[in-house]
Parts: sequence; C-alpha cells; structure tokens
Amino acid sequence: MQVFRGFRHPGVAPACALTIGNFDGVHRGHQAMLALLQTEARQRGLPSCVLTFEPHPRDYFAALTKKPDLAPARIGTLRDKLSELAACGVAQTIVLPFDGRLASQSPEQFIQDVLVDGLGARYVLVGDDFRFGAKRAGDYAMLDAAGDARGFDVARMNSYEVHGLRVSSSAVREALAEGRMADAQTLLGRPYTISGHVVHGRKLGRALGASAPGKDDGFRTLNLRFKHWKPAASGIFAVLVHGLADHPLPGVANLGVRPSLDANDVNAGRVLLETHCLEWPSHLGAEGAYGKIVRVELLHKLHDELRYTSLEALTAGIAKDGRDARAFFASTHAETHRQTTRDRI
Repeated sequence: MQVFRGFRHPGVAPACALTIGNFDGVHRGHQAMLALLQTEARQRGLPSCVLTFEPHPRDYFAALTKKPDLAPARIGTLRDKLSELAACGVAQTIVLPFDGRLASQSPEQFIQDVLVDGLGARYVLVGDDFRFGAKRAGDYAMLDAAGDARGFDVARMNSYEVHGLRVSSSAVREALAEGRMADAQTLLGRPYTISGHVVHGRKLGRALGASAPGKDDGFRTLNLRFKHWKPAASGIFAVLVHGLADHPLPGVANLGVRPSLDANDVNAGRVLLETHCLEWPSHLGAEGAYGKIVRVELLHKLHDELRYTSLEALTAGIAKDGRDARAFFASTHAETHRQTTRDRI
C-alpha cells in the first residue's frame, strides 16, 4: 500500500475508488466497507483509496477550544491504522492534515478541491452518518447530487452489526475503557494490538527484582510509545508479544503514564506500553530488543494503573502482576485443552 501525506504528490493515482473516514481501530464495520470498496474498485479498473485525517478532527477542535474532553480516546496509532488498512488490501491511503484551512472549507470546496481535482474520485463510498465540510454542513444527499453533476458515483453503506450490536469506533472505545477485551476483540475481528519500535527508558525495571545488587536480570521491559495522549485502553494487561522470537511470548504490560515514577523519567508525561516478557529470549541479552518493531496483543485486563509509594512496593506489585498473568495463561491453556477434548468426543 502506498501512503501519502496530502494528495499533491506525483505518485498519487490520477483516478480512484474512494472511501473517507477516520478509521480508528479499523474494526469489522470498517473492514466490511473496505471489502465493498475493493469490489467496486476492481469492477471499475481503479485503485482503491482511503482518505483519512491526522489529527482526528475532534482532536483539532478540542485543542482549538481548549476543551480536551471533546477529543475522543484513540484506539490505535497511525502506524497500526495504516497496517490494518494495508491488510485489507487498500492500494493507497491519503493522510490529510486536519487544520484550520480544512476545517473552514465549505462542502462544495471539499468536493471540488479534494475529491475531484485532488484525487480524481470516480466512485465514493461513505458511511450512513457521513458529514463533511465546515460545520459538518455536507451530507450524503449533497455528495450524491455533486456526483451526478461532476461524473462520479456515490454509495452509502449502512451500519454493520454483530449479534445485534452496531459496530463502531465508539463501541470499541467503550469496551476498551471498561477492560472488556473479549468484546473489543469481537468488534475488531482480531485481538486488540499496539505495535511500534522498542525505545529506551530509564532501565529501572531490570534492576527491580534482580537476583542480586548490580544484576540486570529483573523485570526487563519493552517500551513502546503510544503517540496520543488519550489511549482508549489503560491499565495492566496479560499480553502476547510478537516479533522477538519465532513464537508469541507471554507477558504483562502497563499501558499508561506510570504514576509511580517521578518527573525525571526519560518518558515522563508520555503514554507508554511497557511490557515485561515472562519468557525473555536469551538471544537478545539485555540490549538486543531496542529498535525492533514488536506487536503486543492486549488479551486480558488485570487492573487499573496503581500508584505505589516505594520501589519495594512497586517491585512487589510487578511480581504479583506477573503471577496473575501466568495464571491467566495457564487457565486459557487449560480451557483450550478442555475444548479440544470435547471436540474430539
């Protein structure tokens, strides 16, 4: 998949079948829409294209009005969104900066400047609640009329439901906020994951719980930055880590701002996914994971972030979280074994 920041690039296809949206989480509703887009693109002999925005429009208006509560919690990073769009077979994605100019653009200007002149849209697929242009004045009827006048087809996809539940980014955010990871997986069609490069931290974890003073064999962690200040999920989780070995590694992870660490933390104020692998690969040593891209599946929430009053209490808390994560994986393995046995009978 080709990715472009804006559409004024020579590599952007001169014509396309297009869908527009934020696609936070790329959930099952998004996936159904993208499958329909692919079908329509093939029938027309056009590349499929996604137009998405960064920052999220509501992020922009939250900052503009100094009302942070208006910003939606973010399900996935831009990296993960692009990865999932590519997995759905999208040919190109345009990441359009959402700024004052775009926010003030009339619906008619958006259609002409972006859809027609910028992207050469020949087919445009939108959701049933799609609005666009300044003050969200544009709607499906306006877009459909513009398509008739300018020579592109317009289609609308109704809501996607699973077991009677409308699949939406809001529903995914709610499930993640409440720690209902199985429900989030149902809505997403896959386990909830966060990926990124492993970055350096204070290297405090490896000293906590070490076998002896000066040893670095304690709670080694993989630090991934979540590049948004308001993640949809937070807390302590049992996880699986992909990308460090030839099999997924069980672990326990903290997603949040680490309230027990002081302001001198090198990542102070940033949201981190900090993962301790329960089986650290020996071939990595103490430093071998830095710079690698890993993918972490958040499978089960253990509890919210806690503030510990001392390093000793923090060490004991991490150790308990590790035991609880091991118990989760043991119970999951036992249930899988029981299900396999029942299926064979």
